Amino acid sequence: MSTETLLVELGTEELPPKNLKTLGLAFRDGIVDGLAQRQLAHGEVQWFASPRRLAVLIREVALQAPDQTVEALGPPADRARDDAGEWTPAAVGFARKQGVDPAQLETIDTPKGPRLGLRQTRAGASAGDSLNTIINDSVHALPIAKRMRWGASRVEFVRPVHWVVAMLGEHCDHGEVLGLPTGNTTRGHRFHSSGEIRLARPEDYPGALAEAKVVADFAQRRAMIREQVETEASALKATAVIDEDLLDEVTGLVEWPVALTGAFEERFLAVPAEALVSSMKEHQKYFHVVDGEGQLLPHFITVSNIESEDPVQVIDGNERVIRPRLADAAFFFDTDKKTSLESRVAQLDKIVFQQKLGTLLEKTRRLERLAAGLAQLIGSNPEHAARAALLSKTDLVTEMVLEFPDMQGIAGAYYAAHDGEQAEVAAAQAQQYWPRFAGDRLPESATAAALGLADRLDTLVGIFGIGQPPTGSKDPFALRRASLSVLRILVEKELDLDLRQCLALAAEQYPAGLLADDTGEQVLTYMLERFRAWYEEEAIPVEVFRAVSATDPSRPLDIQRRVHAVHAFGRLPEAQALAAANKRVANILGKLEVGHSFGEVSADLLREPQEKELAEALQALGTESAGHLDRGAYTEALASLAALRSPVDAFFDGVMVNTEDAALRDNRLNLLNALRDRFLQVADISQLAGTK
Repeated sequence: MSTETLLVELGTEELPPKNLKTLGLAFRDGIVDGLAQRQLAHGEVQWFASPRRLAVLIREVALQAPDQTVEALGPPADRARDDAGEWTPAAVGFARKQGVDPAQLETIDTPKGPRLGLRQTRAGASAGDSLNTIINDSVHALPIAKRMRWGASRVEFVRPVHWVVAMLGEHCDHGEVLGLPTGNTTRGHRFHSSGEIRLARPEDYPGALAEAKVVADFAQRRAMIREQVETEASALKATAVIDEDLLDEVTGLVEWPVALTGAFEERFLAVPAEALVSSMKEHQKYFHVVDGEGQLLPHFITVSNIESEDPVQVIDGNERVIRPRLADAAFFFDTDKKTSLESRVAQLDKIVFQQKLGTLLEKTRRLERLAAGLAQLIGSNPEHAARAALLSKTDLVTEMVLEFPDMQGIAGAYYAAHDGEQAEVAAAQAQQYWPRFAGDRLPESATAAALGLADRLDTLVGIFGIGQPPTGSKDPFALRRASLSVLRILVEKELDLDLRQCLALAAEQYPAGLLADDTGEQVLTYMLERFRAWYEEEAIPVEVFRAVSATDPSRPLDIQRRVHAVHAFGRLPEAQALAAANKRVANILGKLEVGHSFGEVSADLLREPQEKELAEALQALGTESAGHLDRGAYTEALASLAALRSPVDAFFDGVMVNTEDAALRDNRLNLLNALRDRFLQVADISQLAGTK
């Protein structure tokens, strides 16, 4: 099989750095998928992405895909000819559809019997003939939110495109892509290289660009930047804090990385470190450095896109740029401290939280009451929680947060401490927003947990209550994230609160008649559904969560314990038999008239030895399982009930439930109901039937 190396490159104006990695991977996948769809085999795949290019290099690409035998099936063979031996209309119609004479059709055996059919050999795809379509399809499929036009062209792309390389071996004429003819010439670094670079072979691409001061491989460039930044930090006897997202963004900004260390005045260290880091990171794309105790140092590391003959000038330029930004942060900090957070509360009346739900001041008043109520439920200090809630949104009207939005909460913590607030109240200002994202830390104090729960529950019941729940594509108030945060706080901090009760408490803080009557149940259902994704990540089958949900639980910590207990029970050898038995019991009891009342099992009406054995087993296990349930030891409770497998199997083998004797029948139904109730105290394990 003949093969060649394939190179495709789009040469552009500077691409969006935050999306560069995504675009590079998507372009690679598009080209690879295009080859796969045409059954064109290939070898190693390498992708490239730099500010001015997206490229893919694929070795050993088959020039021709293997021929394919295509089989088309028509009517059953016994309907192909009539009694006179002539072709039937069905056969003639099928042949016409295939573009052949009926005589060219043949009988093909299929699982459904002989069929009239046609076998044809179709030539495999040619890599050369297919390449233009593959490239254009890949370009159009790139995840670009907003495309642009340039010049007089009607072509659209994320940035203007200036050249396209498409080489299959030495052949480079593969039609037009984005209005440009394909060729074998690329370009190097914007400043360190000039003119076009003609490639003799696709394999020359990485080396030719390296000579032109371009490290085209995204991963290689990223690793270089990390190493250089760490080296610069070590020269300071410090540690560079390398945020992975920032590292990706910086990798998307440079083609020839050169790390340089700058400094700023120590006086700025009096400003909250988070504000300084925000300014350096968000505005200048600098990496900050810390000492051995994690304290910010008055230095930064920038990554230049040029190898300057006078790096001191480059460093000086960066220092001059960052200085006024840090000075602004210092000014805002000093100015804000002159006004206490408490005195800012009234300003919240000018900020609308949601048109129907009122202002931030109204939300604050609700949070005061709700946070205090939740604090009481978890055994915390209600006064601290109410105070933390009163101040919780006041930093939104400070100069610091207006300039640095990601300082929300953090600034409040600094200002509350400066105002002399209780340490727990001050810390809660920042911790109310924890966790901010999946895997983030949780609030440390009970006061912060109460405030964080109150803030999210207030938003959830408010938005649901006015009929604006999130949809598949729209969640402007981040209710999904809020729900997961509430569940994480309750479960991981082991706060055994009843979510139904908490939601009712949150709804009570709103004016009467504002929220829908069923708001609490709507939100409860929505929030507990978030557990599905939670347990999917833990590889717990959905049937396990369904089994627990069937008991209408509303305490997240209790749900967590039940789910893990049922998951453990499902792995026992007795589990499937007992699940199937419970399903059978549910079917039997489900056929009874609505409102049927069950009574106690009468020992006098137990006739068969199998039903006596089951009744005795239930009674014997009753005290043991009740003790486990009282302690919330659901795993132990279900493990003890596994001993019922043998008597349950024997009961269904030897006892007729629907006997004609009404008294015996009712007593046996009572016995089955007692069996089902014993399991339902943990979960409806009938949901596990037929799963492994």
